[in-house]
Amino acid sequence: MGKPVQLLAIGLLASSCGADGGPFSAAPPVAEEVPGPPALATIHDPVLIAEDGAFYLYSTGSPDHSPLRAHRSRDLANWTDLAPPFALPEWTRQAVPGSRGAWAPDISRYDEGFRLYYSVSTFGSQVSAIGLATSPTLDPSANDYGWTDQGPVITSAVGDDYNAIDPNLVVDREGRAWLSFGSFWGGLMLVELDPESGLPKEGAQVTNIARRPQDPENAIEAPFIFEREGWYYLLASFDRCCRGADSTYKTVIGRSRDIRGPYVDRTGRAMLDGGGTVIASAQAADRFQGPGHPGHFRDAEGRDILVFHAYDTAAEGRPTLRIGELLWDAGWPELKMLEPSE
Repeated sequence: MGKPVQLLAIGLLASSCGADGGPFSAAPPVAEEVPGPPALATIHDPVLIAEDGAFYLYSTGSPDHSPLRAHRSRDLANWTDLAPPFALPEWTRQAVPGSRGAWAPDISRYDEGFRLYYSVSTFGSQVSAIGLATSPTLDPSANDYGWTDQGPVITSAVGDDYNAIDPNLVVDREGRAWLSFGSFWGGLMLVELDPESGLPKEGAQVTNIARRPQDPENAIEAPFIFEREGWYYLLASFDRCCRGADSTYKTVIGRSRDIRGPYVDRTGRAMLDGGGTVIASAQAADRFQGPGHPGHFRDAEGRDILVFHAYDTAAEGRPTLRIGELLWDAGWPELKMLEPSE
């Protein structure tokens, strides 16, 4: 059964930061560039989009990059650090006392502009909020650039059936807008949005689309839904992030004909029963541990690009940007990592 979405109505109108599931501290810079696949240091919870031939990457903030981070690239290998898109509005402090910044952004083109959803919480807490900001463009040098606070979207409190973090906007084949979100507690959720405001529709019900009932902690979070050839694919992260090289994150996927589910993995196991086909994980000897919190992007060539973070054992467990391509076989993907351009 669904549950009415909880909204917070307090004033409008900034801080350092955290990581998904809690705050993290940036590792000290290394003396020289670390060789290997595309590596952008101290990146957590990345999402990718393109505008006018440039790629824009948004990610969780850190104590010295508050409240969110932004980067731009022409080739997915060489990145320019941009100023944080905006300072957090005052309502976030009221909604989540003690919060220091924003986590796990989601960026989407919508109508004539862009919608940036983001999370505000504190480590291990269910007192959380998802906010929304909009801008006509992503280019900070454009005359019409500027983010407008649209206020809180969804909030959660102790005892609710969900945790209001890790948002992802998806538009279905009929043009209806939805927001997936969730972390631990009740698992992953879906709610329909009003297309004009980007906020939940009046009377909208929150639907549970994935959980891990056999796991004592229900360790699932970071949903991301995209459509391909008549299927909706649900990406998620299992287990624990934010522990550096000891992180146990892995990325899983399931699919459904209906955006509301049921989502099943390649074996047919329902994601509401703990199912999920693993497409990114790490062995003990691997350099990059805990690959998770994926963001999907379909490029101009039709490639399905996946951005996510993993913890680099060659750089003191620093969360690092990873980029791969999903290669498809019989409707299911395998992840191939992309090497940096020469």
